[in-house]
Amino acid sequence: MTSPTGRALLQADALYDLGRYPQAAAEAGRHLAEHPDDATALTLLARCHHHLGDEPLALELVERALRAEPESIGAWLTRTHVLLTLKEHERAEESARRAVALAPQLWATHYTLGTVLDRSVRTERKRAAYESARTAVSLAPEESDAHFLVGLTAQRLGNHQVAERAYETALRLDPQSSEAHNNLSLLHLRRRWWRPGSWTKAADGFVQSAALDLADRQARFNLETMAWGIAAGARWVGLLGFATASIASARLRGGGDVLPTTVLAATVLLAGWGGWFLWLTRRVPARLRRPLLLVSRGCKPVLAMAAAVGVLALHSVLTLALWRVQLFGTLAFPLFWAAIITYWASRARLQRRAPKN
Repeated sequence: MTSPTGRALLQADALYDLGRYPQAAAEAGRHLAEHPDDATALTLLARCHHHLGDEPLALELVERALRAEPESIGAWLTRTHVLLTLKEHERAEESARRAVALAPQLWATHYTLGTVLDRSVRTERKRAAYESARTAVSLAPEESDAHFLVGLTAQRLGNHQVAERAYETALRLDPQSSEAHNNLSLLHLRRRWWRPGSWTKAADGFVQSAALDLADRQARFNLETMAWGIAAGARWVGLLGFATASIASARLRGGGDVLPTTVLAATVLLAGWGGWFLWLTRRVPARLRRPLLLVSRGCKPVLAMAAAVGVLALHSVLTLALWRVQLFGTLAFPLFWAAIITYWASRARLQRRAPKN
């Protein structure tokens, strides 16, 4: 029969798996009140505090666990993750290598070592991270996280074909992996110029990633970047219409034939914007339009770029329709430069919104 404290530890483990870290910590504390040197309970409590953001306490607890049981694999792995969060990479690597030495047959030890090595900026260590990830996959081919790490490390080394296959395998094993959706979409996005449909696949993946993890800023930022790119791309159509209307207006004021000049300029405007909208509807399927609009609504750089393009388009129409009004010709020069400045300013502002990790 399980003792009350034993039940408390089982309850703590179950609560931890559910993501209820404060309650899991309380139950683990109850167990430790009677068994202060239980390495399993100390490690579990350290993991709870790690998730709650109290890294110093988590490190203190896992060190206690290792003093009680120096060969505890779970404690060494937890210590590695805590030290990584504290940005103590050398100590984290030592801890991960100790775990590999104790359990070379366990995929999680190689996975953790690969995660640590992947943080390095040195190419040789990134290659070592890739090899650790491959070892993890060979030991646990059905683990989605191991395949994801292969993809991540291969992507950092520039081996995008291997990375794509690894992410696809990770998603086959775990379709709910927001990280795999996001990183695979990044690969699609970089191929958008020479592989038809890649842009749409990338947007679709970012939407899925954002929906799976509402707290993940990376996927949302990627969608914001794509929405800004759509608005920024429209500036060329806006500038074409702007130039066409300005030239036609000047010609009309100079005594040119009204009907042919107006019809020709209006045709150019309609063809430019009509072609752009047709291209946009083909590139952005209906299922992706609402997410992109929702993201754009809360992103000032996107709104600013869209507003600048909209002002150019409005100025073109009014300049052509009211060509006798000199005011619109006077506004042409400042509006042109305002669009150019808005492009660079909104781009810089968007980059400042990028998540740190």
